[in-house]
Amino acid sequence: MDTRDLEQKQREEARWRIMRVLDAGRPIPVSEAIVWRVLSETHLVLSPNGVRRELSYLRDLGLIEIEGEQTESWFGKLTARGVDVIEYTAPAPAGIARPRRRW
Repeated sequence: MDTRDLEQKQREEARWRIMRVLDAGRPIPVSEAIVWRVLSETHLVLSPNGVRRELSYLRDLGLIEIEGEQTESWFGKLTARGVDVIEYTAPAPAGIARPRRRW
């Protein structure tokens, strides 16, 4: 596996974990600082700008909403579609490393 493949897998994993963090905070929006801290604790190292990049990606897919984009701190929350992806009632789009559901 080359470096680009590893970086892509890390981004996809980070996106899934970001969605899980936002789900844990529901219905209250979660700050980007909390998202960054959780990712850091799970050894998914992203810069603060990297967290914003992945939040923007998830927003563009319609999975999250971002509040405070014009301020210093961003806050994210899942959309109904994002909740469906987290709850496995909708397929995960490409680019999200959602694990297989275990029953």
